[in-house]
Amino acid sequence: MPRLTHLECTRCGEHFPADRPQTVCPKDAGILYARYDLASIKRTFSAARLAGRAPTMWRYDAVLPEADPVSLGEGFTPMLASRERANVFIKDEGLNPTGSFKARGLSAAVTMARHFGLKKLAIPSAGNAAGALAAYAAAAGLEAHIFMPNDVPIANRVECDYYGAQVTLVDGLISDCARKLGELKDSESWKNEGWFDVSTTKEPYRVEGKKTMGYEVAEQFGWKLPQGIIYPTGGGVGMLGMWKAFEEMQELGWIGSERPKMVSVQSSGCAPIVKAWDEGKPVSETWANAATVAAGLRVPKAYGDYLILDILKKSSGTAVAVTDDETLDATRHWAKVEGIFAAPEGATALAAYRKLRSTGFFKPEDTVVLFNTGSGLKYLDVLDQNVARAPSPAQPSSMTPAARHIGGIIGPY
Repeated sequence: MPRLTHLECTRCGEHFPADRPQTVCPKDAGILYARYDLASIKRTFSAARLAGRAPTMWRYDAVLPEADPVSLGEGFTPMLASRERANVFIKDEGLNPTGSFKARGLSAAVTMARHFGLKKLAIPSAGNAAGALAAYAAAAGLEAHIFMPNDVPIANRVECDYYGAQVTLVDGLISDCARKLGELKDSESWKNEGWFDVSTTKEPYRVEGKKTMGYEVAEQFGWKLPQGIIYPTGGGVGMLGMWKAFEEMQELGWIGSERPKMVSVQSSGCAPIVKAWDEGKPVSETWANAATVAAGLRVPKAYGDYLILDILKKSSGTAVAVTDDETLDATRHWAKVEGIFAAPEGATALAAYRKLRSTGFFKPEDTVVLFNTGSGLKYLDVLDQNVARAPSPAQPSSMTPAARHIGGIIGPY
């Protein structure tokens, strides 16, 4: 029997076969999760057997789909002890191939696309997902078709070009790019030429790649989970994946029932999850006029918002919004104090931790992991525009960084 047994809708619980490409549940558009025969895996594979395995996310292949991986060495990123604060650790996802955590999800998604014989992979994106798809499609010998707004960050546009992706620049926002891609789905070529949409949570396997972050956190702490995890949340797939990993590891007997307090951090200029959390709602409302220096957090409504909010509730976690001033200060602070040049999105984790320490949500003795989701090297133009505006603890600034609408709104794609 294959380890991967079926796909399950996270809304209605309906099961679907895992031997063919799938998108979302046809009944209620719920996100599909890959489900495994964990009882069988438990009998044949243990955490002890990970010793000596390659330091990539594919070391956990026992709980990943059975397919020949398309890998560039993604995963098993460092867990760095903070030089400034005891019991604080920084999981540096900026050291992944293509410079962000997106490498994990696209490695898994492209692996399965090649496994299913798909030929042309499409995505609407104005950021790191585009570069990751372009890289892994190149490694797999597949075509990558990327729909990007005209004013995308230069690093993302250039990397896609060099990876050989077919880039279509679109006048308008990311939603216009998604519409442009959607128009292709009614064409005969889409049906007959092996096209597939790998948008965030619109297929099951990007979550599978992201869940390996949860396995790594557990392994790097000796199979004991920290008291808290702070995760910058745009689409929130990393949070979904880690929570799924914790559930799987408990069934495998690798960890107990303990769970970290999961914290979703967003920008105050686009905080739909925070607003829904504060109002006690099970889903978020679309955020109007989203604007933030952290372009990856400009997600006005995450497709998996109902799952994110449920995780926050189950884990006794919370949701925090931080300003652009706080984000830029944290970006500079991490670079100067920790030697980590973080993406603005990642630096929001430090800004959130500062808030949660001041309110007593986290105590000094609590072990807390802050996720840096990408490398600051991919945001040089963004940071350069704000370099004179970034406040420091010694010289607080009242200036608000100019809003930068790079590629418009990054939606749940």
